[in-house]
Amino acid sequence: MSTLREFAAFLLVRKKFWLLPVLMVMGVVGGLMVLTQGSAIAPFIYTLF
Repeated sequence: MSTLREFAAFLLVRKKFWLLPVLMVMGVVGGLMVLTQGSAIAPFIYTLF
């Protein structure tokens, strides 16, 4: 949790708000890859990309 708090403080102090959407998209795509690995849904997810 302290890492997230430090990152939030960094964003506020340095005014790097554009990093937040980039990291969120990377997290969602990474989560999809982990969750669909070896499942029956995987071929349908991979056709989106």
